[in-house]
Amino acid sequence: MPTPANGGSAFGLYLRIFTRLLQFVIGLTVCGLYGRDLHAAQQAHAYADSKWVFAVTTGGLSALTVCIYTIPLFKSATLFAWDWTLWLLWLVLFGIFGKMYIGENPEGDAGVQRMKNSVWVDLTGLLLWTSTAIYGTVAFFRARREARLLPSEGKSEV
Repeated sequence: MPTPANGGSAFGLYLRIFTRLLQFVIGLTVCGLYGRDLHAAQQAHAYADSKWVFAVTTGGLSALTVCIYTIPLFKSATLFAWDWTLWLLWLVLFGIFGKMYIGENPEGDAGVQRMKNSVWVDLTGLLLWTSTAIYGTVAFFRARREARLLPSEGKSEV
């Protein structure tokens, strides 16, 4: 059974792995949901709406970040500020599409219904990045405090 490098519990390790896996899946899902409309616009020789490009970029950055965080011995807590940056991107994404679609009545339009559903996927991504940003911040400053409190190696106490 894998053991956490920082001495935490195995349950915590599995929870972090599961959360990162969900972030990866949500990132790819957002790329697919919004990329579909970008592809349709390209096929119709229409412009790519910047809101949809922003959504695909946010999903892609999230998925890529999770891939980087899975590199063995990589401590993602040291990059907690990047998690907060992704949190901000997800917040903006949810705000943009939430304002556009939460109150919208689809009236049988499958495209509008798909976008209404996409808003809840965006919210899920926002909540996942909120949790890892908070965890990373706490873990970073806790490790920093503990390193300061522990005596340095190589020094002998008299």
